[in-house]
Parts: sequence; structure tokens; C-alpha cells
Amino acid sequence: MPIYAYKCAACGHAKDVLQKMSDAALTDCPACGAAAFSKQLTAPGFQLKGTGWYATDFKGGSSGTPATAAAPACDAGGSACAAAGCPAAAEA
Repeated sequence: MPIYAYKCAACGHAKDVLQKMSDAALTDCPACGAAAFSKQLTAPGFQLKGTGWYATDFKGGSSGTPATAAAPACDAGGSACAAAGCPAAAEA
């Protein structure tokens, strides 16, 4: 459930209220009783930074290199190709 910040325009009383999204907004101030209690615009509790999410994020370990970069390139039957199990190595 989200926490909403409310403030009374009449007396200045401020309060954070835990409410369901489907609940009606509060209008009566609990301090003075005036019908001037309203929701305030607040910053979210998290920030999205960086370039985005990737398939390699948070999948065990912090090697920093994606799994596709670990495989050596094929050199048409050379030692790197044989180490990778490439079919071109069997032909050479």
C-alpha cells in the first residue's frame, strides 16, 4: 500500500497516511476539523538511473562481462576454434 502525504490548507497540519489506491482521499483535517486536508505532490521513493536493465543483471556473481562475450571468436579451424568446439576445427 502506498503512503500519501497530506497537508491542511487551513492550519498547516501535515500527516503521512498509509492508504489503498482504491480508498477515497481524506478531506477533513484531524487537527482542526476543516475540510481543507489534501494530498501533496511528493518525490517517489526510488530513482531509475543508468542505461537500463539487461539479461545479465543480477544473475549470480559480479563478473561484469556478459556470457556472450566469454566465448572466443572462431578463427576458421585454429586453436581458438578448437577450444570452442567449433565444427570448423574438425574439418581442418
